[in-house]
Amino acid sequence: MAHSPIQQLVIVGGGTAGWMAAASFSRHLAHKNIRITLIESTVIGTVGVGEATIPSIVAFNNSIGLDELEFIRATRASFKLGIQFEDWRKQGEQFFHPFADYGINFNGVEFQHYFYRHKKNNPQENLHDYSIACQLAKHNHFAQPLENPNNPLADFSYAYHFDATLYAKVLRELALSRGVIHIDEKVASVNLRESDGFIESLLLENGETLHGDLFIDCTGFKGLLIEETLKTGYEDWSQWLLCDSAVAVQCKNTKEPTPYTRVSALDAGWMWQIPLQHRMGNGYVFSSRFLTREKATETLLANISANPITTPKPFSFQAGRRKKIWNKNCFALGLASGFLEPLESTSISLIQTGITHLLTFFPDTSLDQSMIDEVNRRHQHEMERIRDFIILHYKLTQRTDTEFWRYCQAMEIPDSLQHKIELFKSCGHILQHEPEAFEKSSWLSIYHGFGVTPARTDNRIDHLKDADIGAQLEKIKQSLAHAGKNAMAHHEFIRKHCAAPDFD
Repeated sequence: MAHSPIQQLVIVGGGTAGWMAAASFSRHLAHKNIRITLIESTVIGTVGVGEATIPSIVAFNNSIGLDELEFIRATRASFKLGIQFEDWRKQGEQFFHPFADYGINFNGVEFQHYFYRHKKNNPQENLHDYSIACQLAKHNHFAQPLENPNNPLADFSYAYHFDATLYAKVLRELALSRGVIHIDEKVASVNLRESDGFIESLLLENGETLHGDLFIDCTGFKGLLIEETLKTGYEDWSQWLLCDSAVAVQCKNTKEPTPYTRVSALDAGWMWQIPLQHRMGNGYVFSSRFLTREKATETLLANISANPITTPKPFSFQAGRRKKIWNKNCFALGLASGFLEPLESTSISLIQTGITHLLTFFPDTSLDQSMIDEVNRRHQHEMERIRDFIILHYKLTQRTDTEFWRYCQAMEIPDSLQHKIELFKSCGHILQHEPEAFEKSSWLSIYHGFGVTPARTDNRIDHLKDADIGAQLEKIKQSLAHAGKNAMAHHEFIRKHCAAPDFD
């Protein structure tokens, strides 16, 4: 096939995935003069409950030219410093997973080694005292990172809670302003080339035929192109991730929005509480093997903070990934590429990295197989590492009060995760082979939150005196405590800089 440029890029499906793709491609491929068409049917609904993100969303929004304050107002967003986990290790206990490092690395040795060395003689020590994000969240305060690396307010990141439907609307308006063509219609059938099985065109229900060189599948769980048409295959991970169902509902805020997500372990899964400016998002993610949808809905409604303002919305899913995110001339994004439960808010992040992979290896019409293989390898690695990180939350539990938690505690886990756990238990080293969605500090948060302590620390600090280590850690602790306590209240920050018209 001739190495000619891609001229027709067709995105099938809207929602968050489709419009993120349209907004990004229209920005970064503008110099290529590619005709970008997004086809969606307003008759077909979207999942539309994604409300929490991880810090990479900040860079994505910047990359497509979104003004942060305007975005926050338009999506009724609040800020997110991390996640508060409640009742996960044991009932009545909680811990925080911040989007921040802990302490400072000294002399090439990571901070956790100094912390655990100090904790041996000071068991009351808490890792959270060494994170600025934890200190801000403790007081329901918020600040944006400073550029001064010597200031404790420089060493953290943040994300957002926002209305996913409003976010898609913002992206849609941005993409359309840059020339993306929008067709509101259903796809009746997909036509393949006889010569190689590539997608040639789409037949729409209005009789129109839409040709393309490259197709982006954003059709959700069904995977109209990547699966129903190309039969790519799906790798099931439900043996490790038991939760396969959820029910979501919204209610009014009864308190000022917190700068973090709350996730509370329940009998057969967990509940999220995500504060936006104008409402609270709630949901119960559960295993249908251990709980009925009716009981899950009843439990959810009994645990929300105010009367519901929407009807409970159920949906089902299968944890796992598509065997290939890129097959022939079809690239899958969002739910079409796979799904991991939203425990660590990775769904939108995976859309973003999928877009980044495609832009990095954007093809011509020859669709070089080496580039396709590399993108698939990267996506598989990323999904596996996120999978392992989520499994970690279940495997380390000490809860034995229900059959669900007993199963999680006893289940076999992937060898890749087992090795990571054993290595940390042995010597406090946090293993990462290449860049992952969650950095070492996130793994440390979960290990510490579940009470996993290394048997020994790095031998390079064996010669140091306990008093010297303690004095250095105390300076860090006091500095972070002062910064966290004296920052602005989260709701005041929103009200001052980026409040939506209906923010109370």
